[in-house]
Amino acid sequence: MRITDLLDKRSISLDGAPNNKQEALDMAIELMKGSDKINDQEAYRKQVYKREEEGTTGIGMGIAIPHGKCNAVDRPGLAAMVIKDGVDFDSLDGEPVHLLFLIAAPDTEDNIHLEVLSKLSMMLMDDNFTQSLKNASSVDEFMEIINKADEERPDLSEQFGGSEEAPAEEKQVKILAVTGCPTGIAHTYMAAEGIEKAAKARDCFVKVETRGSGGAKNVLTAQEIADADGIIVAADTQVPMDRFNGRKVIVCQVSDGISKADELVDRVIRGDVPVYHSEHAAEQQASSGKASGGIGHQIYTQLMNGVSHMLPFVVGGGILIALAFLIDGLCVDMNALTPADRANFGTITPIAAMLKNIGGIAFGFMLPVLAGFIAMAIGDRPALAVGFVGGMMAVNGSSGFLGALVAGFAAGYIIKGLICICEKLPEALEKIAPVLLYPLFGILIIGLLMNFVIEPVMGAINGAMNSGLMSMSGSSKVILGMILGGMMAIDMGGPFNKAAYVFGTAAIAAGNYDIMAAVMIGGMVPPCAIALATLLFKDKFTKEERNAGPTNFIMGLAFITEGAIPFAAADPIHVLPACIIGSAAAGALSMAFQCTLMAPHGGIFVFPVVGNPLMYLLALVVGTVVSAILLGVLKKKVA
Repeated sequence: MRITDLLDKRSISLDGAPNNKQEALDMAIELMKGSDKINDQEAYRKQVYKREEEGTTGIGMGIAIPHGKCNAVDRPGLAAMVIKDGVDFDSLDGEPVHLLFLIAAPDTEDNIHLEVLSKLSMMLMDDNFTQSLKNASSVDEFMEIINKADEERPDLSEQFGGSEEAPAEEKQVKILAVTGCPTGIAHTYMAAEGIEKAAKARDCFVKVETRGSGGAKNVLTAQEIADADGIIVAADTQVPMDRFNGRKVIVCQVSDGISKADELVDRVIRGDVPVYHSEHAAEQQASSGKASGGIGHQIYTQLMNGVSHMLPFVVGGGILIALAFLIDGLCVDMNALTPADRANFGTITPIAAMLKNIGGIAFGFMLPVLAGFIAMAIGDRPALAVGFVGGMMAVNGSSGFLGALVAGFAAGYIIKGLICICEKLPEALEKIAPVLLYPLFGILIIGLLMNFVIEPVMGAINGAMNSGLMSMSGSSKVILGMILGGMMAIDMGGPFNKAAYVFGTAAIAAGNYDIMAAVMIGGMVPPCAIALATLLFKDKFTKEERNAGPTNFIMGLAFITEGAIPFAAADPIHVLPACIIGSAAAGALSMAFQCTLMAPHGGIFVFPVVGNPLMYLLALVVGTVVSAILLGVLKKKVA
């Protein structure tokens, strides 16, 4: 697609004479309407003005690029206006605007036009190009100037798409940069162009990572970051910053990369740059003893990306569910309830039901978020949707959080594979890959993988496990309690956990209350143990984990095992064995003490209906302490 494909001759004015910014915008919108690209002028006008309220699109150098994206746009388009005498546009440099390009973008998934618009934005950084447009004597000449410049200028994929940079000379100042804006269209690439131009004018080595609408391009490597004299982060959107810990970094608005590029580059050359310190530096540097950048470290950081995004759902949802049980525990006499009513504990009173519903909805996002952000850490933004789908299938299927972990990593590498394949496609198809090919084939592949590989395997394991449990029910109760308690900690809400829980609830229906007691105490131990361990062994947990740890006391005492999932997902090799052993010990003790439970849920809030409650509490304490000590022994120091 060419720039002139978006620019209708009817939407070009070479003699605009607005008196102020509002008139300039209204005149440009009228031009856009004349090209038949929009179906609702007023709705489109509101979007354009809304964008201006967020920050001026007068980028300086006499140029303004207002834009609006909404359903009022039928087809992507451009309108252009030359303002000979200039107009005050609240530009970043305070200078009047002489050249205005208005962008109309449809609110659809098809964003093939975005790269074209971004290319135009960079072309406008060329003084000769803009001057030629201002001096054009006819609309045809105006179009021809754009066409000629479009042909001569490399595409974004060539300029910022990861092409090999020439090695920097030893004496050269090495400058890296990251640019990004919320829409990922104009300002991202204009800032990249500005910084690159300013650096090359001073004979500096420069590489710019652009975080535009199609994801991150020309991504900075760990070695490049280590060798850089300074890094410029010019962005109005989220940028991964932990990688810059201990390096000299300038953090500024994306507009500064356009209007103040020379100043930013000069600061790097002078060394007038502060050192950036990341709050998550220790977490980022933690690994299994391997060098930074190794496979183990990469897996760890990818995993932590999913865990860190999952934590708020676990904490918020878990505490709300715990409050629901607390309210029912205070307001309802459990001994007076029928077995059917006891099964609804946590939803008996209206307030409790509401809180449990809200908390349950939050929990419903937990595993999709885990899988989605693991995938995103591997395959960038195109992998996010694929990971979400895999995680949701794990929720609705039998694989639980372990299935979500596998789905997250699988989704990330599926997208990486698709990216490699799509690089060999014709240019036109390559451009639509992020919005069409990646999600279509990525979701299809992860769906097939979940249906035919992960879910069947886990289902078979569950079937065999349930059969084994049923055959044991009449034998040693202590061994059965140990097995059921341990199962509750294996996957914490996954297939093992659910199989044990279903077995316990079925036992209640049959009038056997000791099995449910062992099941519940096994599920209470992992979060309680983790909470205790974060207090006793602070050097074994990250700052984020230490902050979230105490909330697990609440979730554990409320029989919400899922509170331990983020910790188990981050370090399953060391966390799971510790939790399983403690839960197994608690389950065995519960059976040995002949404890009983007539309620299928509620944790400490249903202790009034526990048979032999003091010994039940002792079993919980023992299991918690055992797991906490094992966590302190098995886990490695994070820093």
